[in-house]
Amino acid sequence: MKALFRENIGEAIVGLLVVILAVWFVLFAWERTGGGERSGSIKISAIFPNATGVTAGTDVRVAGLKVGSVTGLSLDPQSYQVKVDIALNPDVKLPSDSSAAIASDGLLGSNFVSFTPGGSTTPIKSGDTITDTQGSMDLMALIGQFINKPSTPAGDTSAASGAASGSAPGGAAPAKP
Repeated sequence: MKALFRENIGEAIVGLLVVILAVWFVLFAWERTGGGERSGSIKISAIFPNATGVTAGTDVRVAGLKVGSVTGLSLDPQSYQVKVDIALNPDVKLPSDSSAAIASDGLLGSNFVSFTPGGSTTPIKSGDTITDTQGSMDLMALIGQFINKPSTPAGDTSAASGAASGSAPGGAAPAKP
């Protein structure tokens, strides 16, 4: 057995280095992508009517800059709205009357939570709840409303009757030349 170990010592060392490198890479990626909460982070929650596209790990931004991440989602049993738990960077001092909205990076981009700072001098603290929120837009529903918009029926000329009958604005008869 000792002879086998001596013959393969180089392979064992290389294998150990590969495992250590893989563990380091996973920890590095976890920290860089916001998977782990920063120590001392400000833990708040926000109540949204619709949180489509938001999951744990979703970015939280102020003016386009990442200042935190979503740590969890749950359904509020009283209001049937989504309670989004958020961990904010402790260096960012948002006013307590800030508002939150779910926005998108673009037409096909991912969603993120966008904070708009308020005017209060009191900073937000751990345990606070943001209630001034705007849920995510349902793009397919908006497109469906536009496509399924009822057109003017062929027999209904009430919208064009003013122009077709030649009446002037206000119901007065047009002047004859």
